[in-house]
Amino acid sequence: MYQNVAAAYQAVEKETISGRETEARVLTQAAIKLQNCQQNWGEKGHEQRLEEALRYNQKIWSIFQAELSRDDNPLPKQLASNLLKLSIFIDRRIFDTIASPSPEKLDAVININRNIAAGLRETPM
Repeated sequence: MYQNVAAAYQAVEKETISGRETEARVLTQAAIKLQNCQQNWGEKGHEQRLEEALRYNQKIWSIFQAELSRDDNPLPKQLASNLLKLSIFIDRRIFDTIASPSPEKLDAVININRNIAAGLRETPM
């Protein structure tokens, strides 16, 4: 019974949640994955968890890049351009972390993900 209720709730939530909130949730989840890697650095299986977290972040930012590059993107051109530049920074940080893992390298991506998510959650004027 509880599974049916949970499934129904998730279906309604999926239909009513805004695109901005979805993006905010995904970025927050990405930050959490990276933060968990940082906090559990050196523990058994941490390399696999780090790889999964970095891939997850890379997929998110690749989707953002594709959307921001579209001619019909509704964002102001300057904002889209700045976000694209930020996504390039994220890509570089991810590749650098893959090449030479260190928990400190995750700070920038975690902070960017959290700050963008917070901005998306703000009510637009």
